Amino acid sequence: MYFFAWYGRLGLFLLTSIFAVVKPPYKLRPVISQIRFIGANSLYVIIFTGLFTGMVLALQGYYTLNKFGSVGFLGAAVSLSLIRELGPVLAALMVIGRAGSAICAEVGIMRNSEQIDALECMAIDPFRYLIAPKLLAALIAMPLLVCIFDVVGIFGGYLVGVHMFDVSAGSYFQGMYKNVAWQDLEMGFVKSFVFGLLMVWISSARGFYLHLERDGGFGAQGVSRTTTKAVVMASVSVLVWDYLVSAIMM
Repeated sequence: MYFFAWYGRLGLFLLTSIFAVVKPPYKLRPVISQIRFIGANSLYVIIFTGLFTGMVLALQGYYTLNKFGSVGFLGAAVSLSLIRELGPVLAALMVIGRAGSAICAEVGIMRNSEQIDALECMAIDPFRYLIAPKLLAALIAMPLLVCIFDVVGIFGGYLVGVHMFDVSAGSYFQGMYKNVAWQDLEMGFVKSFVFGLLMVWISSARGFYLHLERDGGFGAQGVSRTTTKAVVMASVSVLVWDYLVSAIMM
């Protein structure tokens, strides 16, 4: 019964959050603040991770393609791997670790200190005040972060393939130009939207329902346990939905 009650509560939480996003009046300042927190403050980890992901893809891809005499497809292999799979997934996992954990801890501490109850007593909708700006900001910031991740990763692959292994720069970009289609970009964008939604949904819901945790949610220990559960659950959900979206769109 606890299992069904918990996931039913998660579903209602998502529906209420989406309704709070589309319900007027609209306030831009909280959304811009959350875009800065989720998006701009994650740039360093996204750029660093994307660069070395592209470099290791080119490194491994060169040795694999060289066995078959197909080094000219290195640019296509790196770009397709990043755009379709690794870019959205790794960017989402990095943002979950940096911003998702903070969102869960923030909302959980507000629940723990009865600040959410105080908002409800003042007739302030906590979904509109707390959750809606985070959800809308994630839907805007995550696709932009994934685009940056992909571009930096392709550049990292270029550094390794062209400057380390003397692959022709023309063949690197020409292979990417010929083999990357709109469907590949579309899949990456869809995944980034889905992963942004999952991050805010799971992280904020875990913190919001901190007091309903079965193993005790109050206190500093409860917040730490709930934050850990939120990060693990959101990360696993990203991997599951990565497969589902790929299976649907391929």
